[in-house]
Formats: sequence, structure tokens, C-alpha cells
Amino acid sequence: MISEYRGHMAERAAEGVPPLALSAAQAESLCVLLESPPEGEGEFLLSLMRERVSPGVDPAARVKADFLAGLAFGSKVSPLLSPSEAVELLGTMRGGYNVRHLMALLSHDIHGEAAAKALGKTLLVLDVFDEIAVMAEDLPNARRVLESWAWAEWFTARPVVPEIMDCIVFRVDGEINTDDFSPAGEAWSRPDIPLHAKSMLTSRMHNPLEMIEKLKEAGLPLAFVGDVVGTGSSRKSATNSLLWHIGEDIPFVPNKRQGGVVVGGKIAPIFFNTLEDSGALPIECDVSSLSMGQRIRIRPHEGRIEDENGKVLCDFTLKTPVLLDGVRAGGRIPLIVGRSLTAKAASAIGLKGAGSVFAESPQPEDSGRGYTQAQKIIGKACGLKGVRPGMYCEPVMTTVGSQDTTGPMTRDELTELACLTFGADLVMQSFCHTAAYPRPVDIRMHETLPDFIRERGGVALNPGDGVIHSWLNRMILPDTLGTGGDSHTRFPVGLSFPAGSGLVAFAAAMGAMPLDVPESVLVRFRGARKPGITLRDLVNAIPLAAIREGLLTVEKSGKKNIFSGRILEMEGLDDLEVEEAFELTDASAERSAAAGCIRLRPEKVAAYMRSSAVLLRRLAREGYGDARTLECRADAMDQWCASPWLLEADTDAEYAAVIEIDMDSISEPILACPNDPDDVRLLSDVAGTHLQEVFIGSCMTHIGHFRAAAALLEGKADLPVRLWVCPPTRMDADQLRREGLFSVLGRVGARMEMPGCSLCMGNQARIAPGVTALSTSTRNFPNRMGDGTQVFLASAELAAIAAALGELPDPVLYFRLMQERVTGKEKDLYHYLRFSEE
Repeated sequence: MISEYRGHMAERAAEGVPPLALSAAQAESLCVLLESPPEGEGEFLLSLMRERVSPGVDPAARVKADFLAGLAFGSKVSPLLSPSEAVELLGTMRGGYNVRHLMALLSHDIHGEAAAKALGKTLLVLDVFDEIAVMAEDLPNARRVLESWAWAEWFTARPVVPEIMDCIVFRVDGEINTDDFSPAGEAWSRPDIPLHAKSMLTSRMHNPLEMIEKLKEAGLPLAFVGDVVGTGSSRKSATNSLLWHIGEDIPFVPNKRQGGVVVGGKIAPIFFNTLEDSGALPIECDVSSLSMGQRIRIRPHEGRIEDENGKVLCDFTLKTPVLLDGVRAGGRIPLIVGRSLTAKAASAIGLKGAGSVFAESPQPEDSGRGYTQAQKIIGKACGLKGVRPGMYCEPVMTTVGSQDTTGPMTRDELTELACLTFGADLVMQSFCHTAAYPRPVDIRMHETLPDFIRERGGVALNPGDGVIHSWLNRMILPDTLGTGGDSHTRFPVGLSFPAGSGLVAFAAAMGAMPLDVPESVLVRFRGARKPGITLRDLVNAIPLAAIREGLLTVEKSGKKNIFSGRILEMEGLDDLEVEEAFELTDASAERSAAAGCIRLRPEKVAAYMRSSAVLLRRLAREGYGDARTLECRADAMDQWCASPWLLEADTDAEYAAVIEIDMDSISEPILACPNDPDDVRLLSDVAGTHLQEVFIGSCMTHIGHFRAAAALLEGKADLPVRLWVCPPTRMDADQLRREGLFSVLGRVGARMEMPGCSLCMGNQARIAPGVTALSTSTRNFPNRMGDGTQVFLASAELAAIAAALGELPDPVLYFRLMQERVTGKEKDLYHYLRFSEE
């Protein structure tokens, strides 16, 4: 074991990264060696036991905890570890498999006090808290544990955030999205944080890692600075990579870092939250005076950044006073868990005022005005009539989703959280990003992750089933909250706040999630769509209207975005089907909104829910686990359908802005232009642009889009472009095949992809370098779908027409072709899967 692991260390060192954590088998060998250590290997073996075993409920952690407990109780002996040292090491494992052993040691004559001290530092104990409270009635050491928690010694023992933080600026200009920090093409390596971090910013600058190392030679920590930071996907891996370079090691947790400072003119809300969760300090301020390599002095308590001579460069206001507590606690998640534990322990022993050591979020005054739709949905999840912007709450998360490029990280976070049973009612895992072209590492994940999810009461799909969102939407309940480890987890019914893997794991484990309630922006549609104007055109009409009103800019320096960090609420399209509504809520991600919701008619939602209940029961019969979870959700859907009713905004609700869009005035398609979802223009502005590739697929599509595309391509041959077609789910693909539409698409030479994400993320299949393409996918960031490509985003209907022509048509030709093949046939084309009618 020693020689093999040293060989592994050498291989990793050659790559410039530390070795991986020990497996359970390696940990077992280590324990044997610790009992009879080879001469001269003592310090090496101890370092492995201390630093190279993951905490929580990792399989190796069980081996470590059992061995240390054996040493403490005397059933095992090591010349390198005394029983008291074993107890101390048990206290560094953060929760999970160590807790029961420490509880047993509380009554030990010799080690009871040490066990109490160790347990007092452990936060992940809520599942055994009541047992310890009972023990405290007769056992002094158990009482000491409760007192330690009640006095928040786990928090007060940590150093406060310093008054002054001296840093060196590492700056990247413009918009830095999460794909820059965590490239999609390297998604396979995300669970291996130090290895994945080697790819950070390689598409944005020359030799970024060499630049980082050069800046570190000054002996000061780095502060990352950018104009617009962290837009795009909700990738915890982006935060992990950044903090690997600017953060600090977490004691007793291998290959993971926390802390660090990130300064942005704008920081995308999901990325901001993920930084908070990881113990970093995110600051939004004017960054125009901050330059690469500059020495700065950050005064976090005063809200000021100075140069090394004391000149003020910018002022800032922290998002919340609690932010510094999160940095001190090692992250927002341990802070939330710890505060809850402190409150519970203080109540158990009758201690008042113990929580005063924590900063409090100031709660907003009640304006007396009505609530928006989103504020009512959040309120319902908190047991309230409604909530106000700025209010801190921890609403119930009814539905949680995880996908495969973030799922392994979510699994690791759940392991650290010592989660053995999900607290959320329904947790679903998909395999939509890696199923079509899996690497060996993906195959291993496909084989192991489903059982991990099912063992905790969750639902795991199969590779090839399709896109996470198209499936998760079939599992949600009206007027409830959820989250997911993908920025497009945007429910068409209810409300979802997408998050990074850490917060998704927290929501799955605890059944609740921290939330600072954002303001809302209302987009009110009026009038009627003209024939040929699609919902994707309405999606793009939103940023176009905001640009025209001065509420959104395309330029990144001094970026304006009224939607950023707010909830995008929509009304005026009440007759949409749920599948259609998702196209609008889904696109709230591209607005950098925290969430999106839309007003719909209860009868439309009820038809969708009845169909979904049938589907879920079918999945349970087909062996999808956890069957009980699926049946319970189907029962809840039936119960809602028995008396369908939806929350709606009050007429006097308050919004940060109201944007009116007159659909009668939209007279031609609207596209997002290369390479920015905010850069929207009319078709007439870009007509005639030659195309080499076209993609019809992603979560922004539904079965109606493929019927319309087939109708527009019927009879064509030898297309002048490469056409990719990818239905979102296997049910859509099966139905299209039964209707003979695969034959139509096949005859025009379309490349038919396995249901899933396909080109949208660009982590596996990609379009050719340097081409110009039209896509129905979610976003068109630089290099996302292909290296050096120029990508337009538009409707499936426009994509089909453009594929046949090899260029973007002018509006006259577009409407003529739509009139010939689509207009008047809408009922035949745009109808949806209703499993309850089969």
C-alpha cells in the first residue's frame, strides 16, 4: 500500500496536483500498518490518517472512525497513536461515522471529557441531537456538549474576519462566465478539484496558472477581480477551481479549499451564493480602479478598498452583515447548520441570549402592499402568507434535481454533510450530459451514482432518458419551491432557485435552503402573437424591451441588468400549456435572474399534473427507484388535481420594475446574436448571414418544435448545413418515431442525437471550430458549443428554415414558409404528451 500510494503521489506530483484521498480499501490497509508500522514510515502513515481521508459518510471515513474508536476503547493498539490522540482525531471528522463513537466515549472514565470537547466542535449531529439531550440528563459530559453547542464554541473558537485584508489583484476583464472557470470539455474531471482547476481560464488568457503563481510570489493572497463574474451555469466546480487558486486548505479535508476574496462589478447570483457557501468573501463594487498585479487593502468591516498607500479605490456595502459570519464559520452552510444547532442546544438547557454572537440579517419592514406571485410561493414554503424582498428565510424545498456533470460533486457534498437519508420529499438524478458519448469515468459514474441516490430515497433516471429539466418538470408540485444543480432548473409551475452542488446537497439533505428573498421584475405581455411569431421570439423580446428602456446593456463594463439577482415574473400568457411556459421560465437563466415564474390557468396545470402522475406510477412499476418516493409524489399530484388552485399576484404588489411587451408590435422573429444571450436583434438586422451548422434540441424545445421543424423540412434534401436534432426525452423521441417524423428528418440528412443535452453544453459533441451556427439551445457564450464559433439563438421554426437555406432568411421569406407549412396546422403540430390519455 505504501509503495503504491507513493507511486500515485509521484504521478500526481508530475501533473502538479496533490494525491487523491484514500479509498476504503486503502484506509483498511493503512489501519493495519498503523498497528504494526514499518520502520521509518510513522510520520507518513500518520499524515495519511490525518489528512488523506475524506470526512462525513465517505466509505473510507467509516474505516477511519471504526479504527480510531478501537484505539480509544483499547481494542486496538498503535505505537503511533495514543487513545487520547485517537479521540482528538475523531473530533476532526465533521460528523457522520464518528458521531456514534464519540457519543459512546462520553461515558468513558478517561476519555469522556476529550470526547465531549471533540463532539462540541462537530456540527452534523442533528439526527442524534435528541439522544444526546436525553443523555445529558444523567451524564455530565453530555451536558458539556450541549453547553458547548449552546455557547457556539464551534464558532467563537474560529478567528474573526480581520479588519484589514492585504491582497494582490488577479484581474480578468469583461464577462467571466462559469465555463471560463470550469470548461465544459473538462467536466469529467470536476470531482477532482485540483486537477480540474488546471483548466481554469485557459480559454480566456495565455498561461493563466503561470500568471497566478507569479503574482503569489509577492507573498500575499490573491483577490480575483472582474467586471461581470460567474454568469452562466450553476457550477460549484467554477467556485472550486477559483478557490483552489486563491483560497486556503480546509484542515482534515483533502483536496478542497475555502475562503478567498472575489470582487466584481456584478457577480451572478448563483455564483455569489456558491462563493458564500464555500466561505469566500464576494464583494460587488466599482472595479474600474483595480488592475492586474495591484496591491490592495480591503477593509471588509468598513466597506472600503484602498491601494497600498491608503488611497480609496472604491467603497462597497456587503450584501448582508451575515456574510462575514459565513467567512468566519468556513461557509454559509456550516453557519446555518451551526446556528440551528446552537439554538436547539440553548433551548434544551434553558440558556437565553446564546445566539447573540451571530450577526443578524435586518428584516425589511412590511409595506402593507400586496404580494407578488413569487413572494406568495416562497411564503407558502415558509408557512407565511407572503415574504418581502430582503427577508432572510429557510423555505422548504419540495423538489431537488441533480445532473451528471455536477452529480459527482453533489454526491461528495452529501457525503461531507453526513447525509444517509434525503430530507427533501423528492430528489432526482439525471444522466443527460454524459450519456451520448461517455468516457470511462462517465461509465463508472453511471454505474455507481444511481445506487447512491436511491439508497437515500431519491429517484435516478437512466442514461438516455433525456434532459434533467424535461423530467424534473414532470415531478414538481404547483406552488412549491425547489432547486437543482443546473442553472436552467426553472420550474414552469411553482418556483425554483438553482444553485451550486453544495447548496443543492444541503437542500436535498435538509429539505430546506437558505434564501435572501430577491426583488421581482414583472414582464407583462399584452395583445396577441401574430402568426409565425414563436415563444422563442417572446423570450428574446424580454431583453430587447429592457435594452430599449435602458434597463439592460450588452456592454460588460458598467453592465446594467435589471434582472440580475431578481425574480423574473411573467403574466399575460395564461393560456399556455405547461410545456410551453417552461420555454419562458427556462430563459430567465440567461437574464441572470435568481428565479422565474409565470401565471397559468389551473385547468392547464391540472391536465399536466394528471399526466405526470400516470408517468411517475409507470416509472415505479418499471423499477425506477425509489418507488415509494415516486408513488408519494403521484399521490400528491392527484390530491392537488382534486381541487386545482394556483397562487396569483395581488393587484397592488410591488416590483423593482414593470416591463410591458405589446405582442401586437412584434412583427418579425428576434434572435440572440453571437456570442451573448443579451445581444438580441431583429431578423431583418442579420438576414443573409451564412450558416454552416444548425442545432434543434435542448431543454428549450418540446415535441411540438420537432413536428414543426419536420413540416418545414419535408421534401428537402442535401441540406447546405450540418443539422443536429436531439429530442429532450426518450418519450418525445419514441412519439416522433411513431409519427414517422424521424424518417422525414433522416431523409434530409439530420444527425439524430440520443435524447439529452447534446450540443447545448458542449462538453462532449461539438460543432466544427470557427463556424457560424444557429441553435435552439439555452446560451451562446464564446467557445461553448465549439471553439471560435459564432452562434445565434432562435426558435426551432427559424432553425429549420435556415437549415434548408444555409443562411438566415429575410422576414418576408420566413413568414411565407411559415404560412405554407405551419400556420393553420398549429393544433396538429403543437400538442403534447398526455400519458393519462394513452
